[in-house]
Amino acid sequence: MYMTIEPHPLLETIILSTQWPAPLGEIATLSDLDVWFSAGANPPLARPDEVKPTIRDLLRFGGFKPTGRSKPASEYLLGALEKERLGSINAAVDACNVASLHSGLPISVVDADLGQAPWRIGLAEKGTSYVFNPTGQVIDIGGLVVLWDALGPCGGPVKDSQRTKTHPETRNTLSVIWGSRDLPDRTSQTADFYASLIRNLGGEITEIRQAAPSDHLG
Repeated sequence: MYMTIEPHPLLETIILSTQWPAPLGEIATLSDLDVWFSAGANPPLARPDEVKPTIRDLLRFGGFKPTGRSKPASEYLLGALEKERLGSINAAVDACNVASLHSGLPISVVDADLGQAPWRIGLAEKGTSYVFNPTGQVIDIGGLVVLWDALGPCGGPVKDSQRTKTHPETRNTLSVIWGSRDLPDRTSQTADFYASLIRNLGGEITEIRQAAPSDHLG
């Protein structure tokens, strides 16, 4: 699998493909999830104050407004932690949420088998939207940098599309770490932390490289 990443002056991303040892519905989540989802967690990387405004600047580049219900997913997780509303979803999403919460970087995780090649990352045009939950709620992603497959946008640093969300039968996932060039080494540190969580759950990880113009996407 390859990924086309459209030019962006601020985006620094790492994309991970994970093959899980069994359907997610059969995999136990992190044994210390309650610790990670508590104020007493001791993550391997600190979360400096400049992370929040820098990630918001990344999302603003194309004209998107990352505030209110459209704030970065990592900010949503922090708010949920403070309100003691974080809980387990499945092993893949839990690992994603732990890494995003403690790094401050938004992370998308989608079911790779529900998407269709070619894959790319790029800005959404004004008026672009997708359904993001089972009740049919829609988010306007115009101006936001997002993940696309052949059928349209399917994930992003605010909310991922319902169309490609993980489920109990998911065996293969694609994760996008939405980092900024203005946070040196932050994306790679987050990827290392995230990958360690996935491996603890038995997942096999491959880093996806950017496609050259002549590469076959698939």
